Amino acid sequence: MKKGFFLSAALVLLFSCNIRNRGHHGGFGPEPVAQYHDSTTVQIIDSSYNFGTVTDGQKVEYNYRFRNTGNKPLIIGSAMASCGCTVPEKPEAPINPGETGFLKVVFNSTGKQGDVHKTIIVNSNAYPKFPVLQLIGKVVPATKNTQ
Repeated sequence: MKKGFFLSAALVLLFSCNIRNRGHHGGFGPEPVAQYHDSTTVQIIDSSYNFGTVTDGQKVEYNYRFRNTGNKPLIIGSAMASCGCTVPEKPEAPINPGETGFLKVVFNSTGKQGDVHKTIIVNSNAYPKFPVLQLIGKVVPATKNTQ
């Protein structure tokens, strides 16, 4: 009897999630319309940067460029990287229509080795939303001086 109850409860929970309504934004259901009440559009000038090969311990800095192509100020709410070794610095002031903005990213290669693929997620009032920014390259070990 208890097994039947737990099985029924598990099935109810499973079907109540309704995973088919999962939107392209990763959440459940449609994205809230209120989020885009004051939205604008953005043109990404740099969505990926390949820094080539660096030596363990070097820092890589890059400014991703984007242009506000809408008719409202573009506000960058947050910028997050896929790991703590990559630090994005978002613009604090709104980017006015027609202006170009910059998102500075600093990658610290200390302790890293091999191929690097970091992603940066930007949350803003742009619709459609910012694409995921890419930072790629390779880190090689520092050579030891044997003298």
